[in-house]
Amino acid sequence: MNKQELLQLIIARLKADHEVLLQAAKAAHAAATHEENIPDDKYETLALEASYIAQGQANRAQQIDTAIKLFRQLQLQQFSDETPIRLTALVELEDQDGQTKTVFIGPASGGLQLSCAGRTVQVISPESPMGEALIGNLYGDSFQLGEREYEIIEVC
Repeated sequence: MNKQELLQLIIARLKADHEVLLQAAKAAHAAATHEENIPDDKYETLALEASYIAQGQANRAQQIDTAIKLFRQLQLQQFSDETPIRLTALVELEDQDGQTKTVFIGPASGGLQLSCAGRTVQVISPESPMGEALIGNLYGDSFQLGEREYEIIEVC
């Protein structure tokens, strides 16, 4: 799998998510400030609720904007069988049931899933439980995470 292609897919997805959130924040802001939503008494809270939603969406858009900047600055590293896993590693794992999972260790946006080269790839951060378990391990190592045991079957 081409990590540069994966990186471009991550950035494209983040940009799309950012745009959606900006539009949603604008719509919520418009609802919060619309003259029909001006409260007549203290029990009418539609404008206040819309303003909370707008602020939350604007905050999330800012987080995504920061993530986009981090991914754009990312220097992709190549890993050999003897290179300890760290940021930018693309790792394929196999659990005790023979199920495989592919993860990319990125600087932000943990949990983001995308399809690249016919595989589903999940972005994880070094601070996540999976990230912490992987950092420093090598190809062929095994580790326990909760009830599941994983073996590292590919690193690039």
